Amino acid sequence: MDTLTYFYKETRLNLEPSSGSYVVDIELPTIARSQRQTSKSTKATAKTDASRATVSSIYYRRHHDFPKGFLWRVLEDDTVLSIRVVDIYKPKKVSDANLVLNFHFQHQIIPTCVALCDPSDHDALSIFVLDAANQLYTVFLRPDSFCKRSFVETGLGDACKIFQSNAFSTKQPYRLIAVNSDQLVVNLKDGGHVRFAKNASHNAPHIPWKETFYNANGWFRNLLGSKGDLDIKAAAAAVQTSLGLDNASFLFTVCLDHRLRVWNLNNAQIVGTLDLLNSPRDPHESGKWQLDKSQTNVIRIIGGTEGKRLCVTYSPVGAGEFKFWTLTSENEDSVGVDDIFPNDHFVPSPPPGSDVWTLADFSVIERSATRGYKLWLLWKNNMAYRVQELSFLMDDLVHRWGNRWRSVFSDTGIPTAQVSSASDPTDPTEKWLQLILFPGRFPRVTIESALSAYEGAIGRKVSAPSRNGDGLTESICSAIASTSSLNKASSGDMDHEQFRTSSEMQWRKFYRILLELDKPRGEALALSCESESSMPWIVCADRISAIRECSELEQVCHNPGSKFEDSMGVPSLVTTGLNFIDSFSDSMLQVCHSIIRPEMFEETSKTDQERLQFVSDKAAFWRQISEEDCTQVTDALGQNFDVVTTALYDRVLATFNETWHPQHPPGLPLVPLTEFGRKVIVRTVQDMVELQWNICFSQLILLVHMEFEFDHPKDALHNKAEIGVVYRNMLVILKRLELLRWLAGTHISTPLPKADRSTSMSNGSPLVSKRLAEEHRVITALEGNVGHLLGLHEVGSSPSIITNIAADLCAPDSDVELQPQYIQCGLLVRDRADLAIELTPFCAHDPFSTYVQGRVYIALKDYTSAVTHFKRAAYGMSISQANPQRHSSGLLDETEWNLLYAGLPRYYAHIIALFEQQKAFSFVIEFARLALQFVNNKTEDADKVRTEVQCRLFNGAIATSQFELAHSAVVGIKDHALQHSCLRALIQRMCDNLHNSELVDLTFPGLQGAVDEVLAQHCQDTVDVITGVPYHQILYAWRIKRNNYRGAAAVLLDRIQKLRQLGEGDQVTGDDILDTAVTRQYLMLINVLSCVEQRQAWVTVEGPPHPVEAGTGTSLATRRVVTLTDIRKEYQDELDRIAAIHNDQFGFAAGDEMEIL
Repeated sequence: MDTLTYFYKETRLNLEPSSGSYVVDIELPTIARSQRQTSKSTKATAKTDASRATVSSIYYRRHHDFPKGFLWRVLEDDTVLSIRVVDIYKPKKVSDANLVLNFHFQHQIIPTCVALCDPSDHDALSIFVLDAANQLYTVFLRPDSFCKRSFVETGLGDACKIFQSNAFSTKQPYRLIAVNSDQLVVNLKDGGHVRFAKNASHNAPHIPWKETFYNANGWFRNLLGSKGDLDIKAAAAAVQTSLGLDNASFLFTVCLDHRLRVWNLNNAQIVGTLDLLNSPRDPHESGKWQLDKSQTNVIRIIGGTEGKRLCVTYSPVGAGEFKFWTLTSENEDSVGVDDIFPNDHFVPSPPPGSDVWTLADFSVIERSATRGYKLWLLWKNNMAYRVQELSFLMDDLVHRWGNRWRSVFSDTGIPTAQVSSASDPTDPTEKWLQLILFPGRFPRVTIESALSAYEGAIGRKVSAPSRNGDGLTESICSAIASTSSLNKASSGDMDHEQFRTSSEMQWRKFYRILLELDKPRGEALALSCESESSMPWIVCADRISAIRECSELEQVCHNPGSKFEDSMGVPSLVTTGLNFIDSFSDSMLQVCHSIIRPEMFEETSKTDQERLQFVSDKAAFWRQISEEDCTQVTDALGQNFDVVTTALYDRVLATFNETWHPQHPPGLPLVPLTEFGRKVIVRTVQDMVELQWNICFSQLILLVHMEFEFDHPKDALHNKAEIGVVYRNMLVILKRLELLRWLAGTHISTPLPKADRSTSMSNGSPLVSKRLAEEHRVITALEGNVGHLLGLHEVGSSPSIITNIAADLCAPDSDVELQPQYIQCGLLVRDRADLAIELTPFCAHDPFSTYVQGRVYIALKDYTSAVTHFKRAAYGMSISQANPQRHSSGLLDETEWNLLYAGLPRYYAHIIALFEQQKAFSFVIEFARLALQFVNNKTEDADKVRTEVQCRLFNGAIATSQFELAHSAVVGIKDHALQHSCLRALIQRMCDNLHNSELVDLTFPGLQGAVDEVLAQHCQDTVDVITGVPYHQILYAWRIKRNNYRGAAAVLLDRIQKLRQLGEGDQVTGDDILDTAVTRQYLMLINVLSCVEQRQAWVTVEGPPHPVEAGTGTSLATRRVVTLTDIRKEYQDELDRIAAIHNDQFGFAAGDEMEIL
């Protein structure tokens, strides 16, 4: 293997589900004596250990398409079998299979005795598990079991069957193989086998399996045996195949004695035995060629031709060697095993370096009859692993074996936060939280474990785990802050630098603990590759890695010494840029970022040369560049940068613009991705965006450096390349990458799809309803806003599909438009205005985008900024359009859309409604006035619009106590019923807030009679005229103001009657005993009637009711005329009555007359 070319790249994916509701725990019964009380006892295990698998792999169904791939893992001290679907795509209109089923066993599972099978006659998955109590579990799961919680929450019932095998009372099982859903084979430690055949007789419910023992001597039923160590003839690995023949079944076993034995499962005969490398062995050296029992991945059988297969074996003895065999059979009784290359030795070369690598697993897939095969190798060194791939045809395998291997690039770098400085605008805590809580980097359980370990290290009480992300963030910050304090320096000032340094040190300490706990999660357990899609996966202890092809830019970056398009120009320029900024300090990088960011977003009138000069002057990174750094640039790019040309920059920029345009019929919908598939794409985009952003940023800085690094003006870079165009194109690329960076690095919470919600508890109790309402999932903003636009153009996945989708998403010319304004709409719908405001720099200045910015600001209660944006967007959002696009991610409903693009009055009416919802009534008034200015005869339904706006103006005015404005609005309303309703509301509001004098002073043209009626009605309805709203006084003042003296007198007379009814007429209100509330009203009444002519000085009053006829129950009120003379007499009588009371001159009985002296 001369050179290693990184053609593939690894995309690591956490197995933490996006919602806790996706995890379903299922307790399996047992017929043996249980070894543990309840499954809850297993939770005493540390969380980080409980989430790591001891054995794991991926099973692909052969007979059905979805779900197809199942990841199974053995967890929690081999007592839990966890199964989930890991398909990339799904059929249209089919529910996603998001559930993670955790089967809890009462006894430990034998890790090598887990087998999955795909029944050909049922769309289901059969799971076979053998536990330490020799119980054979058969679990039958329908696809809906992974889609709907209700299918598993109610219990498995008959879907789970247990068989207590007597075969293992004297024999020890070693490995379980599922031939099909009706036949199982168990390899024994003594080299024998047990075949389990489904019992079809009448006693099948009691004895579901028929057991048959056999070994090299044929069938037997002798149960004698021992429980010692593995026999040398025990099978380290076994694979079953039918070679595509009906009724044929052959079992190929690689035994510990370095032999390949072929069993005919139909007649229990060994039809072939040969050395694993087809070499003669000295019987006296048998121990030298013995396999270790842990070396189980040593045989693979592939192919689809009837009666013919390719078998690949690996001998781990010595340096290790592969062997390729042809398997042929013409009948069900025999099989031929032929060495394809008897004289060649295929010894794999481990990854370069001084480390010792061990081949842990391999996989072979047949691409097609003409495209040949792919061989994938998994190498391990403790926790580290590497993957290699070889594509070959059988005819040229010998030639390609030595120099055509391609490797998978694994990013082993450890991300860390930049060192904070005094001039850094970002707080160190924010940097570290962004690093630690970055989506997909660390699972929550690992962070909680690291926090517990850190708190124990600093002697702090371990905090209880929080149920939400915000609580975990607060716990981390609290723990870090408890170790640092802000003290005074020797100068007496606060020592902020010491506090920053101390906090930084504690954050790094916590981060080191987190990395140590996270490291075991990456231990590779298996290499899995599905034959149809050729998609390889690395299954690790607590994550899974997709192997995908590198994009063009990734190939350039990861293979700096290789040519790109038959030239070294692109790799040299890319590598030089990355090496150039590597010498920058963290503070210098922060300065450069702060200068480039406005260049990306802000419009400028500067020329390209002025912009470059501005960046160079403000960044001043040349101060930190040494002579050695400059020499490295000129060595790579030539003196005066002769290598750099416009054509070279075009080729570099083209690598950023790798769009995907497969042959796809127009109008045909995309094949949708599953949630797991979208996570893979998002994780790939995260890796790709970070790489592209760093390269583009380094190229921009290098461009500025080269432009001003010359000895003579004629040697300037702008004389050889169009640097202005290059600079602008780089800014366009950076802007899109910055947006993707934000989307892929931001968490949002969304409700679960209906199919994923728990529905088994439907008793309608409030607690259950509350729990269902709180079910949600945490995803990235990229998945939540762009995920529905991603999909496959045709069914089938491959290592290139993931890269094509992600690279196309990053490309500036991508068909997937990233429109920030619509993303902001989606965030506003989710009530995340705090995130939506962060997208403001990315938004365009078109009317709709400007309008959305107003919606963002109004959600943030920044009404002043919202008003500015709403006014700026007014014209564009009001003019009529032929076919306006009604896309708003659910922010605008049909009613609101009808108010847009329909004229300024309706647009402003919509804005008024928005401010009304926020109860910002001062802005309601402002836009209502604007709306009324633009209502004219050309406005459609002008009266209706005007009335609605006037009504909203009135509501805003009374809410802000602007009663004169409310008065004007009421007067202007033409709808009689609405006008009177508003009038009553205005009077009520003014009276309740004691704005009586303002009410009396208002003119109410044409409505004075209505005002009088409203006040009179309130007076009539009022009973308590002492403590309530003084409606009588208000109406009295209203009528006096308008010279209605007799009406005012009627009000006073009514108040006198109600005062007497309350019994408050005798209460003294002044120093004089004759000064009571009633006597005062009489004086006012006399004064009012004295203001009119004597013959007009009378009022009518309603008297007490009296019966119409004696003995009838019907009564009528009487009306009488009261003159000024009568009132004076009543006044005098009231004075005499009060005086008599105070002189104790009153009667003792009801009919007694007072004695007046």
